[in-house]
Amino acid sequence: MKSTRFPIRYLIVLLTFVCTSVCYIERVGFSIAYTIAADAAGVSQSSKGTILSTFYYGYAFSQVPGGWAAQKIGGRRILLFSFVIWSLTCALCPLDPNRVMALVIARLLVGVAQGFIFPSIHTVLAQWVPPHERSRSLSVTTSGMYLGAAMGMLLLPSLVKFKGPQSVFLAESALGGTWSLLWLRFARDPPRSDHPKATAAGFGESLLPIRESQKLKADRSTQIPWRKIFLSLPVWAIVVNNFTFHYALYVLMNWLPTYFELGLKFSLQDMGSSKMMPYLNMFIFSNIGGIIADHMVTRKILTVTNTRKVLNTVGFLVSALSLMALPLFRTSGGVVFCSSMALGFLALGRAGFAVNHMDIAPRYAGIVMGVSNTAGTLAGIIGVELTGQLLEAAKVKNSDLSSPDSWRAVFVIPDCFALRVLLFSSSFQLGREYLIEVGLWFYLKSVYDIQKHAD
Repeated sequence: MKSTRFPIRYLIVLLTFVCTSVCYIERVGFSIAYTIAADAAGVSQSSKGTILSTFYYGYAFSQVPGGWAAQKIGGRRILLFSFVIWSLTCALCPLDPNRVMALVIARLLVGVAQGFIFPSIHTVLAQWVPPHERSRSLSVTTSGMYLGAAMGMLLLPSLVKFKGPQSVFLAESALGGTWSLLWLRFARDPPRSDHPKATAAGFGESLLPIRESQKLKADRSTQIPWRKIFLSLPVWAIVVNNFTFHYALYVLMNWLPTYFELGLKFSLQDMGSSKMMPYLNMFIFSNIGGIIADHMVTRKILTVTNTRKVLNTVGFLVSALSLMALPLFRTSGGVVFCSSMALGFLALGRAGFAVNHMDIAPRYAGIVMGVSNTAGTLAGIIGVELTGQLLEAAKVKNSDLSSPDSWRAVFVIPDCFALRVLLFSSSFQLGREYLIEVGLWFYLKSVYDIQKHAD
């Protein structure tokens, strides 16, 4: 790529960083605004879980189509289209807990629109970023999620307090519209003529959508290898990691406000900046993970594969231990510390597996991301809704949610997933039959654990 004072690929990474920040401000903002409005209206915990999980149904539906559209049409165009759709939806949707159907439709539409975003980002980054910069670039981009969540937790409760829950939607749509204008003004595809060695390098013109004039020359190699993707054991290792990561993230992101309000009897408005620390820690650890990974790879301290495995193992192990300890603390400081450690090291672990989409299939990075992120989104559907049902049952049993026992299962489940996925993802080379057997055993054991706790 041409050397300039500020290379265009760095601007692309910066814009995708802002993109993920705005997306997670929206997600955290909805959970905060809806939780406050729903609690004021007397909505049950199971009903809250249903509404909070509706987003993920739409999000799961559009992951693979998003990767396909980014591959065929171009990630830059799809990214802009997605932002415009969800921003308009937020601007027009009324936040009234009693208008359930309107909320369901709006959250489904926002989920579908945002489902195109991350496959499109992976396609854009695979086009622009050379292999030796990918861990760092993807870590910067994804760290925007955590900074956005931190800023949302810090600022939006006060906005709700002074302007009401509906103001959150208007602020989010304004941010989305502003980013769309910036992307329209500054983003572009990499020039084809600048990348004669793109195929060998794994980025650039070889990853752009095929022009009409080139379609007659295209052979079978331009077709998407769906069968190879779905039968690839490395892809399934990424899928398992993605499911585990997002189960813990989405449960904490959607239910941590309720835990502070009802479990610990703390007001979010009165907690100050401490409530943003878990997500700020994710922002820091995500970038640390990217820097460490690129350093290990470029200095040849470890192979690319072993670098990814080390970060993944350390991140998920420390996160599991932190989740195990979280319900033992009854002070805001202890809970903030444990949740910060859990989410921070989850982000470090993500630096180990999230870039694998571009490692194993740079041409089809958006599609592989769509496949793995579908699993992550299913984790959101299952985890967020299951948590609501567990809390509703605990409320019936204990009369309220202030008891530590009411929340123990909420944190034990992602803890078990994080510990068990280490065995699964590190052993994917042992054979398909063995993995299926282990996977089924883990699933049945998890169901048994949950049922035993409920009884």
